[in-house]
Amino acid sequence: MSGSYCYRYPHPAVTTDIVVLTIFDECLHALLIERGSPPFRGSWALPGGFLEPDEDLDNCAARELEEETGLSGVSLEQIQAFSRPDRDPRERVVSVAYLALIAPPQARVRAASDAARAAWHPLDELPPLAFDHADIIAVVRQRLRGRPDHSRYVFELLPDTFTIGELHRAYELLLSEPRDQRRFRNWALSGRLIEYSGADRHCDPHPPMRLYRARRPRRPSDPGRTGATP
Repeated sequence: MSGSYCYRYPHPAVTTDIVVLTIFDECLHALLIERGSPPFRGSWALPGGFLEPDEDLDNCAARELEEETGLSGVSLEQIQAFSRPDRDPRERVVSVAYLALIAPPQARVRAASDAARAAWHPLDELPPLAFDHADIIAVVRQRLRGRPDHSRYVFELLPDTFTIGELHRAYELLLSEPRDQRRFRNWALSGRLIEYSGADRHCDPHPPMRLYRARRPRRPSDPGRTGATP
């Protein structure tokens, strides 16, 4: 279809904002950028930016994340649109938020584009954030707590091999609540979600710790057990 059109209604701008989480020092951390241009110059914010006329939302989120932090090839999940009329002082802007969970080995970042800095911040000790980005993070945390099957997400926060203790801590962080350690261990080892990798971690003078990995997906004919959280 071709031709020029004159629309009666104004067109709000569209942006994407990306909540990227990882685990450092047994705590969830969020990736933030320091804004290098107004509005909110010098303030911390989520990476993100404006949708180009010739791209879709998923491509916009991936492009902005790479441009501002250097992260690429990250799995992004669309969470929710945020449309409060006063959320951006520049103009009427609707933002679509995305979530990415990554393992620490992937978490090397560098500032680029209009970001002055890119850095990881403990999720429970975030600085004041620009726009409505604190609200976006609050919604993401609520969604994570409400997941019926955290096994779909927890392995994205872990390296290829991990200890039972590291898996246990990742579940606690996603759920934002403690889980009984002995019960969790029994569940993890009997739930067919993980398997022994064949390697151990040696930390003298402590005994070696077994390293596990996510079990490969089962065939559809194998009912197995569910991954519901214990």
